[in-house]
Amino acid sequence: MDEPYLLTPRTAMRITILGAIALVAFAVLFLRLWSLQILAGAEHRQTALDNQLRTVAIEAPRGPILDRHGRVLVRNVASTAVVLWPSDLPQGAGRDTILRQLARILGLRLETIKARIRARRDDPLTPITLKVAVRPEQVAYIYEHQEQLRGVEVKQTYLRYYNSQALGAQVLGYVGEISKEQLARMRKDGYRPGDRIGQIGVEAAYDQYLRGQPGIAERRVDALGRPRGPLALAQAPVPGNAVRLTIDIALQRAAERALSYGIRLAHQNGDWAADGGAIVALDPNTGEVLAMASAPTYKPAVYAGRVDREKLRPLLDPEAAKEANYPALNRATAAIYPPGSTFKPVTALAALQEHLITPDQALPCTGSYRVSGVTGPGQTFRNWDPYVNEPMTMPVALATSCDTYFYRLGYEFYKLPADRGHPLQAWASRFGFGGSTGIDIGPEEKGILPTPEWREATYTKETDPCCWRIDRLWKPGDSIQLAIGQKDIAVTPLQMARFYAMLANGGRLVTPHVVASVEQPGSDATSSTVLRSFQPPPPQDTGVDPAALAVVKEGLLLATSDRRGTSAAVFRGFPIPVAGKTGTAEKVVSLPGQSRPLLLDQSWWCGYAPADRPRIALCVVIENGGHGGTAAAPAALKVLEQFFSVKASEPFGPIHSD
Repeated sequence: MDEPYLLTPRTAMRITILGAIALVAFAVLFLRLWSLQILAGAEHRQTALDNQLRTVAIEAPRGPILDRHGRVLVRNVASTAVVLWPSDLPQGAGRDTILRQLARILGLRLETIKARIRARRDDPLTPITLKVAVRPEQVAYIYEHQEQLRGVEVKQTYLRYYNSQALGAQVLGYVGEISKEQLARMRKDGYRPGDRIGQIGVEAAYDQYLRGQPGIAERRVDALGRPRGPLALAQAPVPGNAVRLTIDIALQRAAERALSYGIRLAHQNGDWAADGGAIVALDPNTGEVLAMASAPTYKPAVYAGRVDREKLRPLLDPEAAKEANYPALNRATAAIYPPGSTFKPVTALAALQEHLITPDQALPCTGSYRVSGVTGPGQTFRNWDPYVNEPMTMPVALATSCDTYFYRLGYEFYKLPADRGHPLQAWASRFGFGGSTGIDIGPEEKGILPTPEWREATYTKETDPCCWRIDRLWKPGDSIQLAIGQKDIAVTPLQMARFYAMLANGGRLVTPHVVASVEQPGSDATSSTVLRSFQPPPPQDTGVDPAALAVVKEGLLLATSDRRGTSAAVFRGFPIPVAGKTGTAEKVVSLPGQSRPLLLDQSWWCGYAPADRPRIALCVVIENGGHGGTAAAPAALKVLEQFFSVKASEPFGPIHSD
């Protein structure tokens, strides 16, 4: 027999080591399982639960926009939207099949849907709104085929409804989905991808008050992201607050109709290129904007609901916008024009303040004014009325809008010694030209207030290769033309209305504003609660001499009441005394279909009423509309008729106006 197997010490040691290793391995596994089951069990249970629950943002109703009397201008209407969750889409052919089916159902281009998904590739967990104002039959089809349309949901939403249609479109603005650039700036304020925000006007400037606070809901879904239960509200949305404007919608309607009326008058007078304009009406004591009209205009509703790309082209496509004369542009704040003779009161005040002339001093008003050149023949400047030849005091020169009177003042400013600076421009700057008005909606242009330094910086070898050495020099003609609001100076209608409000209130420069308050809506307009009132900065004292103001105001009153006044034929039949000034400003304009630019007249009228105790300051410009007395002044009268609820009699004879 063989000898029994003997367990050697070496073998025993190996078995002991292997056993110890096995025990350690089982101990590690046991401790890990104990950690997962006991210590982190609650955490992992919640993670598993979270994988079954989807958090959904509930859109808050946007606050209404009211006019100064509480009339609703913009409100919400309930609608339906189709959204897509990119993370729930299958991969491969199934993904493409769903997208093609969605494009067919919603009437969208497949490439449009794919582009929206690509734009959100960094945020696949946020739903993409594909279409709003979806028709009932489309909603029904999606519900019936929910199993085949993974990642597709139908949700309730709100659309903006504009009770006033196109009235005040540029002021009110519109709402659109937040862009990538906007989100980068606004994420810190709580904005998220897919939010719909105000894009321009009041909707943009006061979005934080209008938008409200979105709510939160949870919905149970399966592993494929398909809903397996109803929405459970976790946090209710908070509706946005109401914003009350200073605008009177009845006066706004009158202003927009007056613009159309002024353009029609221009056409009748042979100014065929008249195609736009702006009207601004202010409370001269507070700066409240009573009306702000711009033509041409558009309907903000084109951005809401079933978007018509053809209707949006003039608002989004630069070429289409040019052909339609830029309907989205708020000409009251963001378009600049030479002011023409409406600027003469600025020159008059500056000349009186600088003691270049006394109120009762007469200067020749002639058909032309010639300035001799230092090395050349000089230059002749023409008066709009070539037949006049008489001495005039300042009030009469303002009433008749004598160009040569103000040419002489402009040349006196030019001849001042260098240590006097540029007093005409300094006073114009003090009156608000060349800077922002501070209005609470944008965008806003500052305009151009030319100075010798501006001309030197503007005309350089790079910008004006052929003639920069000559063009950068400030010459006598620059001061002479500036004195009548021509050549390089450019202003917005709002700046001009603000200046005439300053004349009306005795020398204080107001800050224009469109919004009066933010309110919590009640059951009706009278029961709302004011949450915040917006008080603009106190009016700035311009330091102008009251005696100088009185001289200019006398001239403006004569301009509308004296038989020789340039707008007397328009306003003498109006029972409320009006003070104001016409303007006919030459501007180089490029028109569609014209091979070269044309020099066309911009028709202006600015003023206030009643002349003795002003309640409204008003400025009108009709683009390419001809003389100020034949287009802008009659349009201004229509606005004043609405404001005072009185009618004017027929014009007194033919209009003789600059």
